[in-house]
Amino acid sequence: MNILILGSGGREHALAWAVLQNPKCDRLIVAPGNAGIAQIAECPSLDILDGDAVAGFCAENAVDLVIIGPEAPLAAGVADTLRAAGIAAFGPSAAAARLEASKSFTKEICDACNAPTAGYAHFTDAEAAKVHIRAEGAPIVVKADGLAAGKGVIVAMNEATALAAIDDMFSGEFGAAGAEVVIEEFMTGEEASFFVLCDGETALPVGTAQDHKRAFDGDEGPNTGGMGAYSPAPVLTDAIAQKTMDEIVNPTIVEMARRGTPYQGVLYVGLMIENGQPRLVEYNVRFGDPECQVLMMRLGAQALDLMQACAEGRLDEMQVNWANDHAMTVVMAAKGYPGPYEKGSVINGLDDLPEDSAHMVFHAGTTERDGRITASGGRVLNVTARGATLAEARDRAYAMIDRIDWPEGFNRSDIGWRALT
Repeated sequence: MNILILGSGGREHALAWAVLQNPKCDRLIVAPGNAGIAQIAECPSLDILDGDAVAGFCAENAVDLVIIGPEAPLAAGVADTLRAAGIAAFGPSAAAARLEASKSFTKEICDACNAPTAGYAHFTDAEAAKVHIRAEGAPIVVKADGLAAGKGVIVAMNEATALAAIDDMFSGEFGAAGAEVVIEEFMTGEEASFFVLCDGETALPVGTAQDHKRAFDGDEGPNTGGMGAYSPAPVLTDAIAQKTMDEIVNPTIVEMARRGTPYQGVLYVGLMIENGQPRLVEYNVRFGDPECQVLMMRLGAQALDLMQACAEGRLDEMQVNWANDHAMTVVMAAKGYPGPYEKGSVINGLDDLPEDSAHMVFHAGTTERDGRITASGGRVLNVTARGATLAEARDRAYAMIDRIDWPEGFNRSDIGWRALT
């Protein structure tokens, strides 16, 4: 098979690595890719938001399957264009991608299928939103309704922060995403991520993970896109996973099909779990980043078979074959992230690290210049390892970090602390 992956981050590097483990893969193309991905795949320049351009590229290069990594091409309808051209695509339609592209749409779906989630209100007017915040008090959660690159959620522990978030959103700080807001009840409990493949009718769970959003040890500092993750997540027991399928995922899949917008792709189910009861925090319509990195380490070659079956409507034939293992990824980020940071610093020591089924460094924000790997993003490397236990995976990941020479970077030293303590 000739396979095209769209995207340029650590998630796409992990997807590429897993796909290459499968002997079905004859040719792998990742557009636009990054310095790490370029070591294992072709990385052409391609506008991944232009469905016609992507479809034309696929026709010219006899691509058999397109795996769409990030949410923006999905919301832009790239999967629709590909399917209309007869090209198999892993990822939902633009209409189904509204589960991530519109917070209010997701709440509407939850209401329609009675899926447990936080109480909420939807606003298109700043003053009305502020009246609601003053009436409800804090803590409270303010969300930009649209796609905001993972930055449009403010967990406000006091009223002043919530009111300031309203000002920021309606003043255009988050672009069109903040033109409408959803204000939610603050939920307590433990967060975890549940991943399910759906082909429009069948839903197949493919793993659990737990992310670490805060920048610094002890869950201190600002929220980020994710500073590390591990899989499986012990808080997501078999019983809670089944409850999630019964009360949240399957009703959502049925409701989406009823509306004529069947969901086809991976569904990231963000959960808050308290006293054994899962409630939906959010849906994402693609693999999480960095959760994808630990899932791909554990799934390996079968990831391609599962994604292909999903794209072809054959999930009822599939099952996930799990090893009794654990995986952890630790994000190395540029100092200053998630605020302002410098680009262009050189990263040394990567060539001396092991790369095998138990050790991988996935590149998230890198560029090659004059034969050297340089940092070009906020989250730069995903140092990832598998082990028979989570402690073994942790020890392997941090041993690799100790050998990376990058003074301009930083990382958390406590990834996995919930499960390990």
